[in-house]
Amino acid sequence: MNFDLTSEQSMIRRTIRDFAREEVAPGAVDRDRHKKFPKEIIKKLSDLGMMGLPFPEEYGGAGADTISFAIVTEELSRACASTGITYSAHISLGGAPIYMFGTEEQKKKYLVPICLGESLGSFGLTEPNAGSDAGGTQTTAALEGDQYVINGTKCFITNASYAKYLALTAITGKKNGEKEISAIIVPTDAKGFTILSQYEKMGLHASDTTELILENVMVNKDQLLGKEGEGFKQFLQTLDGGRIGIGAMAVGVAQGAYDKALQYVKERKQFGKTLSQFQATQFKIADMAMKIEVARNMVYKAAWLKDQGRPFAKEASMCKLFASKVCMEISDEAVQLHGGYGYMREFEVERMMRDAKLLEIGEGTSEVQRMVIAREVGCY
Repeated sequence: MNFDLTSEQSMIRRTIRDFAREEVAPGAVDRDRHKKFPKEIIKKLSDLGMMGLPFPEEYGGAGADTISFAIVTEELSRACASTGITYSAHISLGGAPIYMFGTEEQKKKYLVPICLGESLGSFGLTEPNAGSDAGGTQTTAALEGDQYVINGTKCFITNASYAKYLALTAITGKKNGEKEISAIIVPTDAKGFTILSQYEKMGLHASDTTELILENVMVNKDQLLGKEGEGFKQFLQTLDGGRIGIGAMAVGVAQGAYDKALQYVKERKQFGKTLSQFQATQFKIADMAMKIEVARNMVYKAAWLKDQGRPFAKEASMCKLFASKVCMEISDEAVQLHGGYGYMREFEVERMMRDAKLLEIGEGTSEVQRMVIAREVGCY
């Protein structure tokens, strides 16, 4: 068992860690306060060749692995979770389903611009009445001649405002009384396609979270991703990969909060000592470091299994569940260690605590992860 990163993975980590420190971190507070999407940062990531990182070079990618993707997501999230989720969703929700299920023609037409950063990746799954129960999809795509006519609403969709097209799920028919859900690639500038960005969120203020409204949107039949009726299976596989991204995000945010807390307790003095000299503080810091290390190992293991072509659904759910829980605990503890200053925006840990909560909800809630794990271990 070898826990060393490869030379390529180490190089990617050095590159992106420097980039996050120099380019991402300095503007994180301002972006959060003013809800400014990190457009310039995404452009620079594209220039670094990071936007298509895990996809083959023939499609404009870098041919790297899932562990490298997790490393980049972690380091970006360590500096700014809004940037981290933008990147993670771009790869795991936007690019991955096209790569996994698209035809060669679809990959060249739609995956290449995503890899080159010319279009951000996005995926339309969640609906007002289909959150954890994604099978409750109500959006419809009726085939009329050679075109699908799509009607419905999607909510909480990441990156759609900056995507030229996205894959979304819709009911294309019924079989034995059951819905047949399919995935269809839809241009965002299609007639009848409206993107609304008006959510007031608890955190991740600089990320793009939108509602999609589709009113008689017409797309050609060849926009179908895979086969009709395979959309449910497809989005389950897509979410498995996305959970590795959320797990990596959680590790990054937790690491960022830990870094701030450690720096603070070594500088802040009370009762004639630095906070770091009190055993109560030392125990808190030790627990935080331990939890981060365990969470990171879980994320890397899930990513490694995926790279080996082995089953990883259980490990993806485990790493997402555990890392998001740990992230929430550590960001909360970081605020506590800062005392009153932790409640102030300028010290950043309050932002990290707000950002952390989404990680227990997105890509399947913690409760859904437990359902997946229970199923995978043979509970039902």
